[in-house]
Amino acid sequence: MSAPSRLPAHSPSCMGCGPENASGLQLEVYRDEDRVFADHSFTEKHSGGPGLAHGGAISAACDDIMGFTLWIAGTPAVTRTLTVKYRRPVPLHVPVRLTACIDEDADHTLHIGASGTVEGETYFSATGEFVKVDLMHFARYADTSTVDSFFVNFLRAD
Repeated sequence: MSAPSRLPAHSPSCMGCGPENASGLQLEVYRDEDRVFADHSFTEKHSGGPGLAHGGAISAACDDIMGFTLWIAGTPAVTRTLTVKYRRPVPLHVPVRLTACIDEDADHTLHIGASGTVEGETYFSATGEFVKVDLMHFARYADTSTVDSFFVNFLRAD
């Protein structure tokens, strides 16, 4: 069993994991065999009710952590559906372990599950369906000459 390895951000400005996005979550994500994980504490910039993380920030964290399972699947994909089940309020400044894994890898879709736990207790969980795409999907929206290391991995596989 190898030690978990740090995965690169989807892009420097990614709202979920981009290190250059001061308003983002700035998740630092690791791969541990067939799952990915990140430890994160929500702060005032992601607050909802007093002292609590905003549901949208939690949803964004789920979407982003699930997006890192693409390293496991070996394909780019985009979110088709995302369902979050909020079980307990998430206090600000409390470390949350985000985890995700692929539940099913079909021809054109991935079904992914995620959860957020605090000291082993589940505070939220999520399921998502991701549609596999080729890199040209992104060429419609961005200059692919700036493709970062996340997508370079998939370019080499083609």
